[in-house]
This record gives sequence, structure tokens and C-alpha cells, in this order.
Amino acid sequence: MPRRSTGSRRTAPRVLALPAAALLAAGCAGGAVQVPVPAADAAGERLCSGLRLPETVHGESRRDTSPESPLTAAWGSPAIALRCGVPRPAGLQPASQLMTVNGVDWFGVPADRPVTWTAVARQAYVEVTVPAKYSPPGDVLIELGQAIAATIPKKPEGQI
Repeated sequence: MPRRSTGSRRTAPRVLALPAAALLAAGCAGGAVQVPVPAADAAGERLCSGLRLPETVHGESRRDTSPESPLTAAWGSPAIALRCGVPRPAGLQPASQLMTVNGVDWFGVPADRPVTWTAVARQAYVEVTVPAKYSPPGDVLIELGQAIAATIPKKPEGQI
């Protein structure tokens, strides 16, 4: 009988340790996503800080970003990442092909199979990276475009 008593003493600490280990592992699995913070000008930072983004995008929950910033957001794994206040895309030209989704014009890079989309013709550029897992990206652009259209005013006609 003494062995059973000793065994039960050893079992209790193990049972208590397992939930703690499970919580630590769960915390690590949903860690912050590394999203570089753009160097927005003062006007862009003001506009982007007012962006009211959804808690879920394409059925994926919002995640913390690192470094923490009101100019970045992420959802899911692999992460759908948003950066507001980015510079004008280098390849964007007046003749560039844009995709318009619910009144928001998007410029995709690379042109043959876009992964990164930038909302253009707005007073602040908003970049969204959509991993292939979430194809087609139009669903993501629809959901995020609503917040962009409601918060970031259009540029004057003809400006991208």
C-alpha cells in the first residue's frame, strides 16, 4: 500500500503541470505576427489610426502584431497582414491595371499572380498581403475594403 500512496502523490503534481504546459503551448501557437510598421507621414498616420478593422477576416480571427502599432493588423495563420500608410507602390503607373472591388481600387504585385494588394487612389495607401491559402483574394479585399472606404477618403479624380 505505501507504493500506491507514493504513486498518487506523484500523479497529482503531473496532472496540475499538464494544464499549465498546455496553456503555455497555446499561448505560443497564437503569438504575435511580425509585420513591419510603415513610416507613414503625419496625415497618413492620422487616417490609418482611425481605421476600424474587423475582428475576423475570411473567417480568421485577428492576431497581435509585432511590433505593436495602430498601422498594422493581421488575421489567421498563415497571416493575412495589413499595413496602412505605406509608400506608393514602386510599379504603380497611371496605366497600371487595377482591380476595383466595391469602390476600392487595388494594385496587385506581382502582376501575374498577386499576393500583395495595395488600396490606391486614397489619401493613404493600404497594403494587404493575402497568402495563397485564402485564394481567391477578392473575399479578403471585400471585407477589408469596407473599412478602408469608410475611413480613408479618395484622392481627387485621376490621381492614384
